[in-house]
Amino acid sequence: MKSTKLFILFFLVSVLVNAQDIKLAAIFTDNMVLQQQTQAPVWGWAKEKSKINITTSWDGKEYETVADNNGKWRISVTTPIAGGPYTIAINGSEKIELKNVFIGEVWLASGQSNMSMRLKGYKHQPVTGSTEAILNSKGKNVHFINIPELAAYRPQDDVKDARWETASISTTGECSAVCWFFADLINQQLDIPVGIINASYGGSNVEAWMTDVACSEFKDIEVPPKSDETSPWIGNVATLLYNGMIHPIEGYGIKGMLWYQGESSIFNVPRYAPSVAAMVKDWRKIWKQGDFPFYFAQIAPYDYKEWNFFTPQWPEISAYQREAQMKTLSLIPNSAMAVTLDVGEEFQIHPPRKKEVGQRLALLALAKTYGLTGFEYESPQYERMEVDGDKAIVYFSQQFMGLTSRGKELTLFEIAGENKVFVKAKAYIDEEKSAVVVSSHLVKEPKAVRYAFRDYVSAELFGTGGLPVSSFRTDNWE
Repeated sequence: MKSTKLFILFFLVSVLVNAQDIKLAAIFTDNMVLQQQTQAPVWGWAKEKSKINITTSWDGKEYETVADNNGKWRISVTTPIAGGPYTIAINGSEKIELKNVFIGEVWLASGQSNMSMRLKGYKHQPVTGSTEAILNSKGKNVHFINIPELAAYRPQDDVKDARWETASISTTGECSAVCWFFADLINQQLDIPVGIINASYGGSNVEAWMTDVACSEFKDIEVPPKSDETSPWIGNVATLLYNGMIHPIEGYGIKGMLWYQGESSIFNVPRYAPSVAAMVKDWRKIWKQGDFPFYFAQIAPYDYKEWNFFTPQWPEISAYQREAQMKTLSLIPNSAMAVTLDVGEEFQIHPPRKKEVGQRLALLALAKTYGLTGFEYESPQYERMEVDGDKAIVYFSQQFMGLTSRGKELTLFEIAGENKVFVKAKAYIDEEKSAVVVSSHLVKEPKAVRYAFRDYVSAELFGTGGLPVSSFRTDNWE
C-alpha cells in the first residue's frame, strides 16, 4: 500500500514537471487573433535544446525550431488572408493546441485611465451607450486581451492571468470602451476579425511606457536601478510599465498602435511631444515592422484648476497639453490624432462619451491605413493666419467639405495686438475662403488669435462631417 502511494506521488510529480517542459507566452491563448498576411511570431519556453514543432491548420504547414540555452524558443508562422476559426498545434515534450484562432487585424492599445476604462464603465462613472453596445456585441468577430497591470524594475519575460476573449454579452463589458468602439467600426466596415491588445494603466505618465533607450535621450528623466521588485500600484516611474506590460509582448504581430494618454503628463508639457516621439520610435524599432500606424486621442477638456498648483506658469494647462499633442504629429511619421474637444466634462476627467473617441480613431485607420475614401476622417487643423487691416483671417488644412459652426455664433475666439493682451473677439466663417475671420474693435492691428484655449470648453467649430477643430493659438507667447 505504501509503495503504491509512493508510486502515485512520483507519477504526479513527474506529470507536473513534464507539464512545465513546454510553455507558451501568456499572450497566446484560445480565441486569439493573429495579424493577417504576415510572419507572425509565436514564442514560449521549453527544456533547453529541445525541439519544438508548430503546425497551423489553415495551411497544414509545419515549422520547427530548437529552444536556446535558456529554454526560450520563437517561431514565425505565415498567416493567410483574414479568416478562421483555426487551430495551432505546438509539439514538444507534450502537445498544446490553441483553438478558435482567427486571422485578422490586430491593434495594440496603450495609455492611461481613459484607455483603460472598460465598456461597462468605472464604479459611479458611466460610459454612454454601454448597455446597448454590450447587448449588441453578441456574435461580433471582435476579440480582446487585457494585459494585467504591473510595474516592474526589470523587464519581465511574461505576464500572468491574461487571456483572449471573444465578444459576447458576458465578456464585452471588460473590453476597453475606446477600443471596443474602434474595433466594432473596423469590423463592420472591413468584415474581418479584429483583435485588441489593451496594455494601459490609469494615472500613468508617458515616461513609464518608455524604454531605457528612449529615456536616455532626456537628461531630466531618471531611470530607476534594475531590481526584481514589482508592484501593481506604481504607474508613473520611468520604464516600469514598459518593463511589466509591454516587454512581455514585444513583437506580437500588429497592424498599428492606439494611444490615449496625456492627463498625467501635464506637469512637464514642453517635453511631452518629444517624449512620445522617442517612445514610438523605440517601439517601432523593437517591433521591426517599420513605421506602423500610430493613432492617438487628444485629451478632452476638463477643469484642471486644482492641478495648477504645480504649474502656475500655465493657467490653462490642458490647452497647452492639447497643443503639445498637436506637435507630436510633426515628430512622428505615419501618425494622426482624434480631436475630442466636444466630448469633455468640466468636472469629470473620465468623460462618458467614449464612442466618439473610439470611432474617430477608427475613421483614421479606415482612411489612412485601409484606404477607404468618401468621408471626413480628420479634423480640420489650424494652418496659418493672415492679417487684413484690423481682421485676422485663420486658415485650416485637412478640410473635407469646409467648416461649420452648426448655425451657432462663434464665441471662443480671442485676439491680441502688440500688447499681447487677448480680448474676446467676433468671429465668423468666410465660406468663400473656407477660413475664419476674427476681429475686435479693441485690436486695430492683430498679432495673434487663440481658439478655445482654455482648460474646459465645448467645441463650436467643426468640419462639415462633424469632427471638431482642436483648440489652438497662432502665437508662441508664454
